[in-house]
Amino acid sequence: MTNRSAAGELNHRPLAPLPPQHNHYMAAATSYSTASLKGCCCCLFLLLIFLTLLSIAVTLVIILAVRPRKPEFDLQRVGVEYLLVAPEQGVDAGQTAAAYLSLNITLLFTAANPNKVGIKYEAADLYVLYHGVPLGIAAVPGFEQPAHSTRLVDSRVSVSRFNVLQADALELVRDATVNDRVELRITGDVGAKIRVLGFTSPRVQVSVDCVIVISPRKQSLTYKQCGVDGLNV
Repeated sequence: MTNRSAAGELNHRPLAPLPPQHNHYMAAATSYSTASLKGCCCCLFLLLIFLTLLSIAVTLVIILAVRPRKPEFDLQRVGVEYLLVAPEQGVDAGQTAAAYLSLNITLLFTAANPNKVGIKYEAADLYVLYHGVPLGIAAVPGFEQPAHSTRLVDSRVSVSRFNVLQADALELVRDATVNDRVELRITGDVGAKIRVLGFTSPRVQVSVDCVIVISPRKQSLTYKQCGVDGLNV
């Protein structure tokens, strides 16, 4: 009984606390780990700030040295192969509910790079509209252009029996048969990036917004206007 009582007392006796020196060592180690982690985070933060400031400084130096200018992308010439307008069969022209437009034209653009460095143009789609209705797309390929150079870029728009409905159809038939002038709009954005010393600038948008007028009788261009200035041809 005495042995059992002694064993029970040993089992239920609370554990002795750790020596004060051991507790002090654990607290010091924890404090050192926390300080080390804070130091690493601070160094990483300072490194990121330094790299950001360095990139800004390099960008400013390049801008001041190169003085980049926005490239120019204009519609130079329009070639008309054919433009045909046919009202819906069996319907009086004064009450046209639909009309079919067929179109085949070539577009010649001029890309001018006035900068001291090269430019990279992205592929783009320019839209051909009639009264805001998209008729077709003029695809412009991507290309690279050297400094202080001008390049010709051609594209083609082909539309086969596009169905123009309701009020636009009536006006289209009147424009083609009575006024002999079909007005189209060519619009869209061409993206360009300046490249210097292996660095590429952010994307710059060069807007294209032109109005062309085609004579169905002559099958030729009679008017072209891009931006502010217009040109009669």
